[in-house]
Amino acid sequence: MADPLSLLREYNVNKKEIKERGDKIIFGEISWPKNIKTNYLAYGSSKEGTEKTYYTLECLIFFLNSVQLTHPVYVRQAAAKNIPVVRRPDRKDLLAYLSGETTTSSAIDKTSPLEIPVQVKRPVQNEPDCYTLKKAKFGDSDVQRMKEQLAIRLDTSKETTVTVDNIKSLSDTLSPETIATIIVKRIAKKRTTIKENDELEINSDFQIMVDMDAYNSKDIISHERQYQGRVVILQSKGKIFNNVFAILQSIIGKESKIQDKDKGTKSEFPPPPPPTPLLEKPAAYNRYVQEKFFNLNDTEGFKINTMGSYHGTISVNEKSKLTITEPLLAIESKPLVKKKPLNRTPIIIIPNSNCSLVTMYNIREILEQLKFVTNEEQKAAGVQKKNQITIQRAKKDGSMVLYQVIDNIQKLSSADWNRVVSVFVFGPTWQFKGWPFNGGPVEVFSKIKAFHVKYDDEGLDLNIASWSVDIIELSRTKRHSDRAAISKYWEILDSYIARNKPFLKF
Repeated sequence: MADPLSLLREYNVNKKEIKERGDKIIFGEISWPKNIKTNYLAYGSSKEGTEKTYYTLECLIFFLNSVQLTHPVYVRQAAAKNIPVVRRPDRKDLLAYLSGETTTSSAIDKTSPLEIPVQVKRPVQNEPDCYTLKKAKFGDSDVQRMKEQLAIRLDTSKETTVTVDNIKSLSDTLSPETIATIIVKRIAKKRTTIKENDELEINSDFQIMVDMDAYNSKDIISHERQYQGRVVILQSKGKIFNNVFAILQSIIGKESKIQDKDKGTKSEFPPPPPPTPLLEKPAAYNRYVQEKFFNLNDTEGFKINTMGSYHGTISVNEKSKLTITEPLLAIESKPLVKKKPLNRTPIIIIPNSNCSLVTMYNIREILEQLKFVTNEEQKAAGVQKKNQITIQRAKKDGSMVLYQVIDNIQKLSSADWNRVVSVFVFGPTWQFKGWPFNGGPVEVFSKIKAFHVKYDDEGLDLNIASWSVDIIELSRTKRHSDRAAISKYWEILDSYIARNKPFLKF
């Protein structure tokens, strides 16, 4: 359902005409009163404990028409016309929303009730003068005359059967049977033929009656209100639906009484049940007054003396002579410990050194945006270094995959090492100090896929040249070529995970 604020914004952006007729403001085929409240909150009324104040539709239209004026002049003109004023703190935000610069505003209260618009009456095209000038006065004599003329035209006289005896004058050339046949055909054809004069007279009489009926029905239709659906009706302020069930119950009771009188039988609809009383709060448990809470005689058919005691009786078989000297210990059941769900997020390790082209400063731009940014540029932009970053990778099918990026391996457990899929190397062997797999690069690269990022105009490090490492070359100045080079990283890594660690999410 359209609301006045959004419709005003649409008409203002599209430069459509907004009409004012009396105390109504018309948007095309619907209208609202001028003093109707929109759902745009005035400044200061959104605070807790204050009454909400909304701008009216007339206030917003006058504001749009007076944008070129200064605020003091606008306030004086609005006060002279007795129109509410848009407060100064709301001017910029409200104008940006109504002109289409922003799609929404924080001052719009989406929970406020919406008023139902009124359908605008359309003028009937080619309507007679009696509609536009004055209601035509039809006397009783005119109505009676039209009824008589219509009855005469519609009253078809019964045709008599044509026989040979009815024909008094005969032709010498035709036999009586032939003449009778011709007369019958002529009468049958005449029934389907209407004279031009008769048609004009009947149409004019019908037109007058149709005009009378249309004019009377027009007065009835003018008092009708059109609703767009049941949702609009339920949103009406004047409707209260709290007592709907009570009304339905009273209708059912009346119908049952009528059926009892007609049939003399008991009603099919039982009377409404009495309201259930509120349950009293149960008394607190007391071990000394247990009889109040339990039925002592209720033993489910077993012969049990609930008031008996085992004091002074033998608790074991006399033949066994068995005595219990120690109390039985109750077995405490340990609570079930829920297993921690298996983490299947892949882990990528990068060097913790400023000498590397790939660090925690620019790894997000490289892997997410497929664009290379130097560490110096990131530091100048105020980017803070983090110990751990979660990368969101958008795949070709539109799905998002998470990757965990770290530069410190000290906190990795044995289960976490199973999720390590990639490592960026930059040359020195001390990068792998403290790593598992015997700490050697050869053993590490047999378990984890290794990559090295370098400029295309630099030489290759000797250690990296001897290792099983995939090289990614980037240009110093051609940033448009970064996407193609970095995309190869994801292609190689996807193939590696699918072949070696398919249990991970990638």
